[in-house]
Amino acid sequence: MTCELLLLRHGETEWSRNGRHTGRTDLPLLESGRAQALALAPLLAPLKFARVLASPLRRARETAELAGLPAIACDSDLMEWDYGSNEGLTTAQIRARHPDWDLWREGCPGGETSAEVGARCDRVLSKVAGDEGLVALVAHGHVLRVLVARWLSLAPAFGKHWVLSPASLTHLGHEHENRVITGLNRGTP
Repeated sequence: MTCELLLLRHGETEWSRNGRHTGRTDLPLLESGRAQALALAPLLAPLKFARVLASPLRRARETAELAGLPAIACDSDLMEWDYGSNEGLTTAQIRARHPDWDLWREGCPGGETSAEVGARCDRVLSKVAGDEGLVALVAHGHVLRVLVARWLSLAPAFGKHWVLSPASLTHLGHEHENRVITGLNRGTP
């Protein structure tokens, strides 16, 4: 693989601000999220992209557009984790009913497991494998954390070991023949 990946998590929404699991609910960005996305534009403007893929959900598409990314194509494999019956709930609310619940270990009732999200991330990585240069992927916190794990050939659940904040940038590249993280969870200055 000769491409490098620039992962961009969408800007802040009402639910991300409140810690609610936002999978398939198509929420807009808050004004703060729009400002976060606009603040990325000067950082991204000098970069040349071989391809830009975004989740079809509004918050990701809008972030990509406000950040000035060119020729955005939607890819449903970049949609956020399907949280099933946990959609819209905080971790504390879920654990009030299921004290030992762990997203990374169990997934969500009526939704996806980490292995299923990992399979979607593997498809994304296969799609861009032949691209030369920098590929931007604009999506959501949990799916991008799984994508980082899969880039490193780790099990999808290893994504629990890092955080990607709203409107953060993560750069995945190579050192010699090894896939590496060259920048993780970078915010705007």
